[in-house]
Amino acid sequence: MTYQTTLDYAQQQDELDPLKHFRDQFHIPKQQNGKDEVYFVGNSLGLQPKLTSEYVNDELTKWQKLGVKGHFESEHPWMPYHEFLTEQSAKIVGGQNNEVVCMNTLTANLHFMMVSFFKPTKERFKIVIEDHAFPSDHYAVESQLRHHGLDPKDAMILLKPREGEELLNHDDIKALIDEQGDSIALLMLPGVQYYTGQVLDMKSITQWGHDKGIMVGFDLAHAAGNVPMQLHDWDVDFACWCNYKYINSGPGAVGGCFVHERHATNTKLNRFAGWWGHDKTTRFKMANEFSATPTAEGWQLSNPPILSLAAIRASLEVFRQAGGMEPLREKSLKLTGYMEYLLKAEMGDRIHVITPADPAQRGCQLSLSVRMDGKEGKDVFNALEAAGCTTDWREPNVIRCAPVPLYNSFVDVYDFVQTLKACFE
Repeated sequence: MTYQTTLDYAQQQDELDPLKHFRDQFHIPKQQNGKDEVYFVGNSLGLQPKLTSEYVNDELTKWQKLGVKGHFESEHPWMPYHEFLTEQSAKIVGGQNNEVVCMNTLTANLHFMMVSFFKPTKERFKIVIEDHAFPSDHYAVESQLRHHGLDPKDAMILLKPREGEELLNHDDIKALIDEQGDSIALLMLPGVQYYTGQVLDMKSITQWGHDKGIMVGFDLAHAAGNVPMQLHDWDVDFACWCNYKYINSGPGAVGGCFVHERHATNTKLNRFAGWWGHDKTTRFKMANEFSATPTAEGWQLSNPPILSLAAIRASLEVFRQAGGMEPLREKSLKLTGYMEYLLKAEMGDRIHVITPADPAQRGCQLSLSVRMDGKEGKDVFNALEAAGCTTDWREPNVIRCAPVPLYNSFVDVYDFVQTLKACFE
């Protein structure tokens, strides 16, 4: 696109935006002066859809009026309630309906997946993660290795950017797999790196891993609802995500899980079992012998928290109304492209965007580091916050900004850059 630096241009782009009315379907936090915040932290906690209170209140009312009968009565009974989220969740990650389930939380799901897909042997016992993985992933992998009696110093391989660089290099990932693949049992990498916003080539990484007999899983915390994916077609073994970031389902919302059908249909695959994962046709016979549901649902443990699922269902309905990931991705590319253009035009070399310049290698998020004597990144972040721009600070020196296409606008981007410029001046 050909961008311009004027407010008129931003306003014109918002008028032309086919998704513009979706902003009105969200609660936008207000500044003290009553104006909308510039809210660029959907990569941390997505805003609340106005539909959420209706869906959650429906379940509260059902509980009031029906009690336990709510499990079986009404349009959306609780017994199969998680199934009402399956189709839209599958579309968001590019899975089949039998490969996707909403359950637990992100790190819990990663642990449950590693129980099934990390099977160390004397020869093949290593797990590859990135050096700057989100700490929870690091803790999960370390504890899994120790659970198997392995020393993380020997069994955990940390992928790092090249010296002096911020981003992971795909050539280095392939080279590592080629060189050490015979000793690697599991690759577990992010779909989108939380700090830099880099989108990894999940399709290629999966193929490289499988060529060496390695299981491949992804943490999609910053990818789900952000970038289009085709997990089934890419042959990914498993993936997990949270629903409270780009999928706007509330703080601590129940997470999502993908298990490729070739594994999901294998009811003999080792797992930590619970009764909600038992075959639905015989679950209430209360037998002590576990028989897994032959889908991703077979990894469920307990009956799910309905109020959280109701919030997810409300958000997924907004995604459905918006047409899914493709139109959202189209707008996202325009918003981040516009933001990058304005930053260069207005800020010059005072701000460095560490997120890849290639639009195909980034999602909604641009990660900014400050390059100016006398200005520390945290000072700029605090000044932005005081001026009504909510962003996200990550040590040691990055301000993460995520213009989300469902509710952010071109004027939001314009106002943010003008505010950032004023923080320096």
